[in-house]
Amino acid sequence: MPFAMLALAMLPFAVRGTAQGRRTGTIRGHVELRRIPPPIEPRPNVADLGAANATLDISDRLKSVVYLESAPRGAFETVETSHAVMDQRGERFVPHVLAITTGTIVDFPNSDNIYHNVFSLSKTRSFDLGRYAAGHSKPVKFDKPGIVRVFCDIHSHMNAFILVFSHPFFAMTDADGRYQINNVPSGTYNLVAWNEGVASEPRPVTVADNGVEEEDFTLR
Repeated sequence: MPFAMLALAMLPFAVRGTAQGRRTGTIRGHVELRRIPPPIEPRPNVADLGAANATLDISDRLKSVVYLESAPRGAFETVETSHAVMDQRGERFVPHVLAITTGTIVDFPNSDNIYHNVFSLSKTRSFDLGRYAAGHSKPVKFDKPGIVRVFCDIHSHMNAFILVFSHPFFAMTDADGRYQINNVPSGTYNLVAWNEGVASEPRPVTVADNGVEEEDFTLR
């Protein structure tokens, strides 16, 4: 199930629950991955002689994103421009998964001693930053919610995901697979867990004022 489930999160403020003023609660839990993505080995490139050895561990790829399929109307009406970073380091994009809100500017610095070329053909946001050397950085602004696949046209083993949301009710899991979404307005919503293009079925969750809802997921 590639990206179909996440597309549901992009519906503009479809109301699944009613925010009651400032009454909020917390959703937290654990995401278990039954399938572990294998590390992607770098492919030799004669132009990369002298490059630092790539350390392609999979720890960053084990992190998941848990999010509300939709948010209460008016929950995020003011869009503020913020900044995030997706580095190019050790022939990897770091982080491998980046979750942001619409209006965010993502900087793509090159921290390797070789050239990179960051691009995406995604409908959500397509771009091509061209080739640039170590110590340089180029920005991209993401105004539309959806999924953006990021690649380097010089190093085919480099890839990453940027998940762009039209609301702030999402969280990345930590090294132990745990997540926590704070300040969720009271109401009933659908909750989704996502990892490496695989999403769970939407799960109804009711958030009470000052309540803490526990929701665990297993992704296969």
